[in-house]
Amino acid sequence: MAVLKPAQTGVGPGEPGDADTVARLVPGATTAELTRYPEPLAPATAAVRCGAPPVRAEEVADAVWRLAGSHDLVLVEGAGGLLVRLNAEGQTLADVAVLLSAPVLVVASPDLGTLNATALTAEALRTRGLSPAGVVVGSWPDRPDLAMRCNLADLPTMGAGPLAGVVPEGSGALDPRAFAAVARRSLAPRLGGTRRAGDPVLRPGEEPVRPG
Repeated sequence: MAVLKPAQTGVGPGEPGDADTVARLVPGATTAELTRYPEPLAPATAAVRCGAPPVRAEEVADAVWRLAGSHDLVLVEGAGGLLVRLNAEGQTLADVAVLLSAPVLVVASPDLGTLNATALTAEALRTRGLSPAGVVVGSWPDRPDLAMRCNLADLPTMGAGPLAGVVPEGSGALDPRAFAAVARRSLAPRLGGTRRAGDPVLRPGEEPVRPG
C-alpha cells in the first residue's frame, strides 16, 4: 500500500506531516508528499503566499501512476475538501480523480452540517462522472450529541455511498498495533475491516462485549 499527500499545508520544513503520521501508524506502508506550505491555508493560497510553485493535477496523477507500478493500492489524501483549489488555474482533487478515473472515498465530520457537505460532495463527484466509494466518519467523539447520532444514521442517504467506517477520536495517537486493531473494527468489510451496520463505536482500548 502507498499513501500520497499531494499538498501538505500548515507544516514547516522538518516538521511531521500527514504522510509521517501514516508511516508511523502503518509500518511498511510507502508514503510520499509532493509539496508542503507552512501556512494552514488552501494549497493554492498557501503556495502564492510563500512564493512556492503550486501543485498541478497532472503532477499528482503522474505520481500515483508511478506508485501504482509497485503497489496494489494507492491512496491519495486531499487537503481541505474535494473542490479546494490546488493552484491558481482552479484545479482540484476532483480533477486528479478524473485523470485517474478513480473512486473517491468521502471522509466526513460527525457534526451538524455534515449531511449538506456530504451531499454536495457526492453531487460534485457525479457531475464529473466519478463514483463515490462510501463515507468514513473521520473522528467520532466519546460523547456524541443528538445531531451526531442522527447523522450517523443519515449519512448513507446523502448520495456518497454506504457508511464505510466510523473512526474514534484519538486513534491517530495510538501505537501501530493498537491503531491496526481500532482500524479493523472501525472500517466496513469492503475496506478490510469487520464493522457491520449498527455496530457500536468503541473507544481506543475498549473491547466489544461478546454474548455468552
